[in-house]
Amino acid sequence: MRIAVGGFLHESHSFAPRPTTYADFLQPGGLPPFSAGAELIDAIRPRSVPLAGAIAVAEAACVEMVPLAWCFANPAGPVEDEAFERIAARICAPLSVALDEAPLDGVYLDLHGAAVVDSFPDAEGELLRRVRAIVGADLPLTISLDPHANLTETMVRLADAVVPFRTYPHVDMKDAGARAMRLLLARIERGRPWARTFRPLDFWIPLGSQCTLMPPMQTVMTERAQLAEQSDAVELAFCFGFPYADFPGCGPAIAAFADTRAQADAAADALLAFVNARESEFVQDTLPSAEAVAEAMRLSASAGRPVLLADTQDNPGGGGHGDTTELLAELVRQGAKGAVVCLINDAASVAACVAAGPGAMVELSLGGKSDGMPFACSARVLKITDGVFTLTGPMGAGNPGNLGDTVLVDVDGVRAMIASRKMQALDQAILRHVGIEPADCPIIALKSSVHFRADFGPIAERTIVAIAPGPVVADPAVLNFRHVRAEVRRRPRV
Repeated sequence: MRIAVGGFLHESHSFAPRPTTYADFLQPGGLPPFSAGAELIDAIRPRSVPLAGAIAVAEAACVEMVPLAWCFANPAGPVEDEAFERIAARICAPLSVALDEAPLDGVYLDLHGAAVVDSFPDAEGELLRRVRAIVGADLPLTISLDPHANLTETMVRLADAVVPFRTYPHVDMKDAGARAMRLLLARIERGRPWARTFRPLDFWIPLGSQCTLMPPMQTVMTERAQLAEQSDAVELAFCFGFPYADFPGCGPAIAAFADTRAQADAAADALLAFVNARESEFVQDTLPSAEAVAEAMRLSASAGRPVLLADTQDNPGGGGHGDTTELLAELVRQGAKGAVVCLINDAASVAACVAAGPGAMVELSLGGKSDGMPFACSARVLKITDGVFTLTGPMGAGNPGNLGDTVLVDVDGVRAMIASRKMQALDQAILRHVGIEPADCPIIALKSSVHFRADFGPIAERTIVAIAPGPVVADPAVLNFRHVRAEVRRRPRV
């Protein structure tokens, strides 16, 4: 059996301050670099990504894999046309060559589902269209998706099965790839496609409310599993949506795949009704930055474990540039001695600290490149590293971290990590690589919305979601959308 494999992963924020270029896919901060051709399988096999799970299943089944290309870039603004065309060519050209060499039995693609390209708002739909144009309408094809996917009818129509992760934080990425590969093998053996159904929802689910570790999403995902079993659906896919992509397909959606259309319809409709009934529950508790810091200091005074501050609106995993400084400035203003900020993306400030050397005092105009609001401060350089480490947490264990030159500084008793590349603060290894043991910190401010909960949550006394500047707004309805469906825009804010 011969199966082509590849991947393209990006989460695009239409209102983010920086576009996504081809270079951004070559060396991301927390996932493998661009891989293609013969090197791809060995490069991806040990990593915590969906394709790694698919590879394991394929190898166990003695499948011959034809590697195409795989790439990831940190969330940011829409992907530039040039980048998409080059990546699509790296996937589609070897696919065409593979068909010249011998027949293919199937295709598996590791996709995100929330990419927006300047000329193709439904980027994954366009990539699947191109793949189908090469392999034909009948060749079995399955995909895995991030649950933040803005799942579209085009994606569902062009794929024989759509398999999103079940968790946020994403601790089942490899499992999702494995499921997608097993379904591809089943589809090949079956010899005909499953019936499918697509159901969009008409409201946004805020990013922080999508966390599957707590209700209501935890309850929804438990119900999803029960409905899939009861209906005999081979896949009941629920994508939570990425509510910052300005195109008509933005929002949560459900897809069901089953032997019959009646089974698929029943499963999708039941899950749709269950989620719709809980629309008002998708709310998260937040505090403005000043109140959040004051509360963290109050709690940490008697706590035996760290108090976490989630700097959710500048989350690099949602399209933030990772360089806003209001939360850092507030920690300094309120005298939060011993607090740690992880991490500020500012290559220029890193370079100034590296030039000064360990122990030096440096005058910095820190961060603020994305919003024009840097933090002027005097900082002592505590440590300098090359920014290279390996992730150890539940989400990314084994994945390479590469922040470029990185420094740890002290600003009036508040420590801050400053990196040359942006990365979401989702793994304790980020702090450990500069010599900080997270469990020993009274307060840790993390540029993350939810992913930090997988690794930092177990050591935390409490988590406070702080509202400071950044494009990953807690309430997406405040953004100036122009293309999102009117049914979604008109719904009450949550």
